Amino acid sequence: MRQSLIILKRELKSYSLTPAIYIYVAIFLAASGVSCFYLGSLFERNIANLNPLFEFIPWLYLLLIPAIATATWTDERKSRSIEFLLTLPINSFQAVMGKFLAAWTILGLSLLLTFPFAVTINYLGEPDNIALCIGYLGCWLLAGAYLSMGCCLSALTRDHLTVFISTFIIGFIFMVPNLLPVLQVQVSRLPEWLTGSFEAIGLIAHFDRFGKGVIDLRDLLYFFAMISAWLIATTVVIELKKAE
Repeated sequence: MRQSLIILKRELKSYSLTPAIYIYVAIFLAASGVSCFYLGSLFERNIANLNPLFEFIPWLYLLLIPAIATATWTDERKSRSIEFLLTLPINSFQAVMGKFLAAWTILGLSLLLTFPFAVTINYLGEPDNIALCIGYLGCWLLAGAYLSMGCCLSALTRDHLTVFISTFIIGFIFMVPNLLPVLQVQVSRLPEWLTGSFEAIGLIAHFDRFGKGVIDLRDLLYFFAMISAWLIATTVVIELKKAE
């Protein structure tokens, strides 16, 4: 774990010197504000919660996180600095964890910068702040799931656009199962158990309970398994690239 923390500190320092990260944070905060207060009509709803933000954030992450994911391994491969990184006294999984945790930390910090939204609803009403914190936890876990996908795809290629598009597509595929109600006519012929199983692998269903202020062990395990599986896949890809 100590080696992963070294990589984490190295990556955070690198991010702090990268203008693109500040642009990402600015775009994320602006898009979150528009989604919450304008598209989500927070003031018109007269309810003291951030449900409008939690409803839109899966789509914001789907559009924005692929841009962060491209910086995890694609830049390393393009500049060939990955060769130096992997000669350090660390194994591939430690390097993968360090880079993932650094990017996840940036996503967490950008999420925390939306705290004026929470301050606003506390000023206007009496929200359930515990439920609010649970919703933010869900957002961070959702960000980790999208990011872990992107890390794996970033390790596969040096092309930024390919990573961005493929991360977007795979992220959307994991959202599709929870869009089945929209396709009710098409899936009505499927057995109920099969439809239920299909919906259970979707990201949105597991995230929605956090947005409602509910912590379910199944949802925590889902996100843990999702993130772990993609990080292990990333490690395998890095090992295969080392062997080339």
